Amino acid sequence: MQFAFTEEQDMFRDTVRDLFADVCPPEAVRASWDNDDGRVPGLWDALAEMGVLAVLAPEEAGGLGMNEVDLVRILEEAGYAGVPEPLMEHAAVAVPALAQAGSAHLEAAIGGGSRYSVSLSTGGGAVLAAGSVDALVAEDDGLLVDVGRESYDVVPVESIDQSRRLARVELTGDPAGLSGADAALANDRAALGTAAQCIGVARRLLDATVEYVGERYQFGKPVGSYQAVKHHLANVRIANEFAAPLVYRAAWSVSHPETHDEGIRGRDVSMAKATASDAVDLACRAALQCHGAIGYTFEYDLQLWLKRGWALAASYGDARRHRDRVAAALQI
Repeated sequence: MQFAFTEEQDMFRDTVRDLFADVCPPEAVRASWDNDDGRVPGLWDALAEMGVLAVLAPEEAGGLGMNEVDLVRILEEAGYAGVPEPLMEHAAVAVPALAQAGSAHLEAAIGGGSRYSVSLSTGGGAVLAAGSVDALVAEDDGLLVDVGRESYDVVPVESIDQSRRLARVELTGDPAGLSGADAALANDRAALGTAAQCIGVARRLLDATVEYVGERYQFGKPVGSYQAVKHHLANVRIANEFAAPLVYRAAWSVSHPETHDEGIRGRDVSMAKATASDAVDLACRAALQCHGAIGYTFEYDLQLWLKRGWALAASYGDARRHRDRVAAALQI
């Protein structure tokens, strides 16, 4: 059995990584705090042109006909780059829901002509980019619906991460039902996509901290040469290396419903989200401790990923909630 990603999947990941590095550097993430729509200019169009938005859409509908295993490391790179766009919500949740329902809006969604976010029962009531997207895939009484921007009002919610513009949504019209779309699956996709982003954020924090402690000197020696600092960073590396395969395994479970029923899928997704949330939380705390006082400053880029990491750790179920779900699945 093949347990490695394919060469094509590696190439896709590397191409998107280069795009993020070029179009979405830290200064672009900072700029998204203060602009009108919280977006990175040119990024959405580039993602559409590259096919990222169409990964989970079937080929007969104009998509790439790929699955969550192909998408999971793209979302990991989005976490690493701190992408402020609702990429996970759109590509990992909304697009496959629209595809399941055979929606006429799918073509615009995968072509970049429209942006979706999601409002799900596990999302905590705050919707990412609700005020700037064109529509939502929302959960209403256990069913998924397609809600155009003209059919809901937004009430802004303060977010610790200024690049994640959150709002509560109040429906003002009658949404269109997405018959055939699975709400439970949508919630699992959201948790999986968030877990993948957690892995990317943790990796970015570790890279930034290793670089910092290698350059920062104290008592005539690099801070990173001290054993206590090494232990902190080794623990982060171990936690993230343990969590990442569980995220990839969950992607396999979600993408193979013929052999993984809802119970197995939910168990695997919750194992992934719990461990990824723990890993990114540990990465945040270790990075802040190893950076010292400069890590608290608003001007230093570390805070971009600290805020993102803690926000994602709690999104679509925190570690405790998902551990409870795993325990229930295992009947312990």
